[in-house]
Amino acid sequence: MIRKLRWPLLAVALVVIGVWPAAATPIALAAAGAATVIAVIPGPALLLLAAIAWLKHRPAPARAA
Repeated sequence: MIRKLRWPLLAVALVVIGVWPAAATPIALAAAGAATVIAVIPGPALLLLAAIAWLKHRPAPARAA
């Protein structure tokens, strides 16, 4: 029984190991591109954009009853 399961499990493991680098490459490239864009924008500009986004989307204050 174990001998019959060994070959299909080996085949599945080899497929997963062989396909994983090709599947992970676009994710790594997207992360590297995002890191590059963030590195190019100056820190004060990022802080200003974050403050603007927070002011625009902050929750409304609760009204007193």
